[in-house]
Amino acid sequence: MPSPASSLRHRLQQPGTLICPGVFNALVARMAKQANFESVYISGGATANVAGVPDTGLLSLTEFTRTIREIVDASGLPVVADADTGYGEEENAVRTIVEYGRSGAAALHVEDQVFPKRCGHLDGKQCVPADDFAQKIKAMSEHRPSDDFLLIARTDAAGVHSFADAVARGQQYREAGADMIFPEGLRTEEEFAEYAKACPGLLLANMTEFGKTPQISATRFESLGYDMVIYPLSMMRLAMGHVARGLAHLHEHGSVEGLMDEMQTRTELYESLGYQPGSPWWFPGSPD
Repeated sequence: MPSPASSLRHRLQQPGTLICPGVFNALVARMAKQANFESVYISGGATANVAGVPDTGLLSLTEFTRTIREIVDASGLPVVADADTGYGEEENAVRTIVEYGRSGAAALHVEDQVFPKRCGHLDGKQCVPADDFAQKIKAMSEHRPSDDFLLIARTDAAGVHSFADAVARGQQYREAGADMIFPEGLRTEEEFAEYAKACPGLLLANMTEFGKTPQISATRFESLGYDMVIYPLSMMRLAMGHVARGLAHLHEHGSVEGLMDEMQTRTELYESLGYQPGSPWWFPGSPD
């Protein structure tokens, strides 16, 4: 069987932009596999949010690798994982890529923000010097867990310095050993197209809602030159929107009977889990 990392690299060589939905727990990851997605994404923001904290780098490497293991085991899919700023300086970032690989991830992205970081679509971010981050990328590349493990460098420079600086950083990070570049916070289709021309090679686009980037379809991103599109918080936002409305309904009516048509049924849940009631045992694993 090919490794998840080699499977991901093979897929990226095929036609069509790879869509990676954000999955914020193992059950959602199983459902993504059953919905025929080929890879999933673990967002640092979503992982922090479901732990009840904001996306400011508060979770530890240990907490995040536990989430990776759960999602890898549940889905059997190649996992692309957010590594924020690498949990520290160069030595910490090297440990991060090693531990992410041990936990089963096929790829990670690391960003050039100053710690404590901010969500990529908020103002007030700061970037570390490009040379310092390039050295971090070089060290991570040299210690990647396998030749196939995909190292993605994210730059937030477009919203901090300039579009031209984001391009220059992307080029420098490729030279340092990054396999794919992730230009965060671009504002128009024209910027995405211009970036792809100026920084050729594998590229990742972030299609998050309510941010700097307008809604752009995966098909359109393909025509703009992007190989992967992540949807980091889409499923969490959908789920939390329904939770908020459900809590308000329960508080008002003292019952959720009026919402049952919107719920996942017991049978659908068991199907998502691969659980057969009455079976003497159940083992976790990738869904059929």
